[in-house]
Amino acid sequence: MNTELTTEVPFMSLALDSAAQDLLFREAQTANTFTDEPVTDEQVQAIYDLVKFGPTAFNQSPLRITLVRTPEARQRLVNHAMGANGPKTLTAPLTAILSVDLDFHEKLPELFPHAPGIKDTFFAEAAVREVAGTQNATLQAGYFIVGVRAAGLAAGPMTGFDFTGIDKEFFGDGKQKSFLVLNIGKPGPDAFFPRSPRLTFDDAVSTV
Repeated sequence: MNTELTTEVPFMSLALDSAAQDLLFREAQTANTFTDEPVTDEQVQAIYDLVKFGPTAFNQSPLRITLVRTPEARQRLVNHAMGANGPKTLTAPLTAILSVDLDFHEKLPELFPHAPGIKDTFFAEAAVREVAGTQNATLQAGYFIVGVRAAGLAAGPMTGFDFTGIDKEFFGDGKQKSFLVLNIGKPGPDAFFPRSPRLTFDDAVSTV
């Protein structure tokens, strides 16, 4: 069997054209260097206004995005970086802290209006909110990365940070819990490492 041929078949049947598939997935990679071309608030709003439609459980939408723009805030963030993540963050035109709103349930009457009581029925306990919110904010982070790519920009997601320190530094009230730092911009010189292998369809997908 020709494995390459069978791998490509699903792409041929997609409604999205090949150029868009390349932009979002096949040619997109995590960027490690960036040019100094700025990323505007208008670009970020366009990204958010697209990806906000991605589904979350009960439409809870717990992801919060903190844009780090000032040199002072950038240095405060880099103080919590590990290894090469610090220099990368200092040179990116825009960095975002992605966090989960641990009080996301307060907005459920607005976001899930056909069942307004769900706020107290399912999410009265803080521990339950943290688990559900983290799952769904992480899901939204994936949407956000794809949205960055859709804007013609590169994303550099990083988990190599002291997130407890970030939370104390930026979210002192304890109502947000960070889990990802994302550099955003146009890729610079030698921005990408060689593409790592991916699992084949047969390795990743089964039928029962």
